[in-house]
Amino acid sequence: MKHQNSNWLGKLSKKLAVPLLTLALGCVSSAVLAADAKGGAKPNVVFILADDLGYGDVGCFGQDKIKTPNLDKMAEEGMRFTASYASTSVCAPSRGSLMCGQHTGHAPIRSNKELPTEGQTPLPEGTFTVAKLFQSVGYKTAAFGKWGLGFVDSTGAPDKMGFDYFFGYNCQRKAHDYFPEYLWRNQDKVELGGKTYSPQVMSQDTLKWLRENGRSPFFLYLPYTLPHGKYEVDDLGQYQDKPWPDLMKKYAAMVSWMDADIGRVMAVLKELGVDENTLVIFTSDNGPADKKLDEFFGSRGGLRGIKRSMYEGGLRSPSIARWPGKIKPNTVNDTPWCFYDFLPTCAELTGAKLPADYRTDGTSILPVLLGGKIPEREFLYWELHERGFTRAVRAGSWKGVKNGLNDPLELYNLVADPSESQDVASKHPEIAANLLAIMEREHIPSEIWPDAPPKKSRTVRATASK
Repeated sequence: MKHQNSNWLGKLSKKLAVPLLTLALGCVSSAVLAADAKGGAKPNVVFILADDLGYGDVGCFGQDKIKTPNLDKMAEEGMRFTASYASTSVCAPSRGSLMCGQHTGHAPIRSNKELPTEGQTPLPEGTFTVAKLFQSVGYKTAAFGKWGLGFVDSTGAPDKMGFDYFFGYNCQRKAHDYFPEYLWRNQDKVELGGKTYSPQVMSQDTLKWLRENGRSPFFLYLPYTLPHGKYEVDDLGQYQDKPWPDLMKKYAAMVSWMDADIGRVMAVLKELGVDENTLVIFTSDNGPADKKLDEFFGSRGGLRGIKRSMYEGGLRSPSIARWPGKIKPNTVNDTPWCFYDFLPTCAELTGAKLPADYRTDGTSILPVLLGGKIPEREFLYWELHERGFTRAVRAGSWKGVKNGLNDPLELYNLVADPSESQDVASKHPEIAANLLAIMEREHIPSEIWPDAPPKKSRTVRATASK
């Protein structure tokens, strides 16, 4: 990251004997790792994004009721991350940050905000995205699923953000309906009549595109609508006869449907003979949305908070990476990383050059994927402008959470207290003050996303004090 490092964290860790997550540089440079990764042929990339899937909803992350054999196999054949994060704890800004490689204190989308007709606030004209990065080095690009970053003909429509082909829901609100009247194929409305299960038709289109384009270098983005509510499925499958409430059957069937679809994608990669030259990453856009699901399935994985919270349960994602011959099988990695690291990772992977005037907040994790390490990073940062203005920052083992503009900063040691149950801000005021300073420094005020939404009863200042 292009930020000044004051070294305060290292000094305090020695003083207080607090364990830090050390990510020293490996003996092999990232440039050498990247060259080895490419091995002559340009590597393909598939990024799979579940919708509202909790950290504990996947078998290899501890789930024992919902069956996810394909994701579990992916973890056995690759790397499972225990400290990877979404960019924030709700859909649109998390996905926007993924696309543009900036955290939500800088990124143009910082909340879900509906347009009067259809769609959500679009990415601004000319936004640099990871899909544009792939296009710049000759990749074919496609996305299937839920976009939500700019409606058809807006500045943020998929075809203006680097995707050669898009099929799915352009509007997030419409994506709540799994039997929609229509989907969008690029600029064309595809009528479905409300009788077709959308994950099925999107899957068919994905596999068709992959078979037609998969022998050329490609970037495939799969932002699934599953298992976001409302909870609908056309077949309960293996859960039909479970003695469970209907909601639980449907949710489990949706997760398993997604898992089966991922298996179909992996099978086509092998069919085309490109499996060993394809990096596949799986993760979720934020934490689980329903407390009832967590009570039944343990969706949060023992973490605190759900969707829209700044606690670990809202932000931490069940992430897996697989790349045969490059990523060591059956490895578990605790390196903290976030969605906005994906763009610089792909830049290093492909050798693509970033625009001179472009700034990313991310760090390439390619060395981590290939068995090395990255330099110790100063922090990870999150914010959300929804139901108030909330922020969080992680630095080493320390996590700061601010649940409102005027709320005090809460401080947690994630190594000693992963469930964030003990606020120790009063015991470590210097650490709390420094995390608060990072929050203030990293937040750039936005007219579109005011820090303090206007209230009818009284006037509230529109920006945070510095």
